[in-house]
Amino acid sequence: MNETLSQETINTFVVAAHHDLPEVQHMLATHPDLLNASAEWMETAVQAAAHTGQREIVQFLLDQGAPLDICTAAMMGMRDAMQQFITDSPEMLDDTGAHDSPLMFYPALMGNIEIADMLFSAGVPVNEGEGGNTALHGAAGSGHAGMVLWLLDHDANPYALDFNGRMPIDLAEAGGFEETAALLRPYMKTG
Repeated sequence: MNETLSQETINTFVVAAHHDLPEVQHMLATHPDLLNASAEWMETAVQAAAHTGQREIVQFLLDQGAPLDICTAAMMGMRDAMQQFITDSPEMLDDTGAHDSPLMFYPALMGNIEIADMLFSAGVPVNEGEGGNTALHGAAGSGHAGMVLWLLDHDANPYALDFNGRMPIDLAEAGGFEETAALLRPYMKTG
């Protein structure tokens, strides 16, 4: 099928991929050409689902033929695919996902220490993404205390600001993740 899709329809599909599996399924059934179409802000549906941690939506889109990139594989915890990317295409370790989120953000968002450790061992830094989304923002905002601790142990910057000027502790507190906030609170004390 080679239909002409409006940019508005594409944008709506990509927005739905951030959070709404039934809408994604319905829209894709109606317009199969949406699968790899890019929103006007240069984001596809699978990229949208990956940077928001929507595992079911990502899996559905992959099953429909969406391409697997290193950021999506990291978010999904696909160990074998990650090893393949690292071995065959080490230049991908510098890749960013939607909204320029750094590679380390993706396993941090899901609390996947195994993938984060694999990336760190391959040379991926923990502090990229300041002014956008750092790995520590992803872990803190998702309430993954173990991942926050791992990142802090690997010198993640607890003072980094995201795209809204918030530190990781701000995201943990806003999400009601007290255990995560408690790990970050000692860094907020002065004097």
